[in-house]
Amino acid sequence: MDIRDTPLRWYGERYPSTDPAGIYHALADLDEPCFVTVTPGGIGAVSGGFAAAEGDGLPLLAAAEPLPAHRLGSAAFRSAHGVEQAYMAGAMAGGIASADMVIALAREGFLASFGAAGLLPEHIERAIARFATEIPGLPYAVNLIHSPSEDRLEREAVELFLRHGVRCVEASAFMDLTPHVVRYRVAGLRPGPDGKPVAENRIIAKVSRSEVAERFMRPAPAAVVGALLEQGLITAEQAALAHHVPLADDITVEADSGGHTDRRPLPALLPTILRLRDTVQREFRYAVPVRVGAGGGLGTPVAVAAAFSMGAAYVVTGSVNQSCVESGASAKSKEMLAVAGIADCEMAPAADMFEMGVELQVLKKGTLFPMRAKRLYELYQAYDGLEAIPEADRAKLEQQIFRRSLEDVWQECVTYFTRRDPEQLQRAAGSPKRRMALVFRWYLGMSSRWAVTGDESRIMDFQVWCGPAMGSFNDWVTGSYLKTPGNRRVAEVAHHLMRGAAFHTRLAQLRTAGVHIPASAADYRPVPLETPAHGSSVGLR
Repeated sequence: MDIRDTPLRWYGERYPSTDPAGIYHALADLDEPCFVTVTPGGIGAVSGGFAAAEGDGLPLLAAAEPLPAHRLGSAAFRSAHGVEQAYMAGAMAGGIASADMVIALAREGFLASFGAAGLLPEHIERAIARFATEIPGLPYAVNLIHSPSEDRLEREAVELFLRHGVRCVEASAFMDLTPHVVRYRVAGLRPGPDGKPVAENRIIAKVSRSEVAERFMRPAPAAVVGALLEQGLITAEQAALAHHVPLADDITVEADSGGHTDRRPLPALLPTILRLRDTVQREFRYAVPVRVGAGGGLGTPVAVAAAFSMGAAYVVTGSVNQSCVESGASAKSKEMLAVAGIADCEMAPAADMFEMGVELQVLKKGTLFPMRAKRLYELYQAYDGLEAIPEADRAKLEQQIFRRSLEDVWQECVTYFTRRDPEQLQRAAGSPKRRMALVFRWYLGMSSRWAVTGDESRIMDFQVWCGPAMGSFNDWVTGSYLKTPGNRRVAEVAHHLMRGAAFHTRLAQLRTAGVHIPASAADYRPVPLETPAHGSSVGLR
């Protein structure tokens, strides 16, 4: 049948555009329906209007409904967390995901997680106090990172969260459940008016392994709940309610990300976790099923759109936020991130799990940290203590990496852990191997600190957590105002990623209907928010 004989016709005030710029504007007007029609000048696109089955309007090829960004993802996620869009900025340790970042995103209707890992309790308390004062009633999360070698820190973090009424935590780097994360969840349970459990303390668990995801999807282990009850840390009522709710409200499937990561591809990992969630749901029949979101590798609108199309309830970004104005990273680190490419990342030993051989993903361009950190781990594996290291290797360590004697470094460790976690010193007292680990972890910990403070004398030792999404983002924003780090504001980046995702979702719908979109009209480009188009909140050209 000739396409001009189609029974549907388009009517409207605007005339369809046939040039790429006009087609782009029609596609990008996400608050209006988009129609693709046949015009005397060729195939055209227009936003607005309506279709009818008869009359003398232009023949209609395809149509796409309005798709504002807030329609992407799970409405349940938006409602549960009190946000406008199914988008979250994940935590970055050491305050890189800063209080400024959390506040800026909360004011724009997004959820963000404060990077509490590695910070002293007083620093975390100051951030929570700011949230109460500057964004009262608005949503935020605080990171709870698993610390296998520093149990006291995890315990004190949970006690701090409970004391200050923190209602949402992002649990990360967990390999198994601990009493502390279980306590946080169960201590927030209460019966609702209908007797069913209400979980006031929400957990968003970031995982990359099915077995860990399943533990968070199931109710808290009965043995752990029983132990907490015996210790008087939860009530009998809370212990009874714990059997009827999952440990986590949301599971973030973490693919190839910066920091702790298994570097698994999202298209392989997300469907697996979604099927697991469905299996667990059939078993427990929760009133509210666990939601599954996606993170890792999401640095462009196309990637975000793909995550939603695969079934993600929400998306989580990380690396791209680190280069933003509100990030707690130093100006130098942001400059390095802004020129990173997709292949400029490498795995290196992690400070918090050094002895276990766990690695994290960092930036390798412009720094020697990955190489030096790996050398430390090689020495740790080869020798039983600092005294056993050959003199030549020891000299290189002191001159090139530590820039001071190993004994001086040990004294700094003693001062630090005396205040932060004295148990670490007790464990090292009779173990040269443990003492060596703490000295090597000094470098790993300081290297991330130097990157945050911007210590110019230590640029070649900067540890900058980074995944390939950073390079993808940099490539996408080339030629736009977001290429300059000083223009990168977290809320604007979030808006553009989500609006761009809606734009590319609309493109996919039209392509499925057989419409060919010119390449020059098929790439969402970010422009400053102060340049609105068609009355929308985000400008488009």
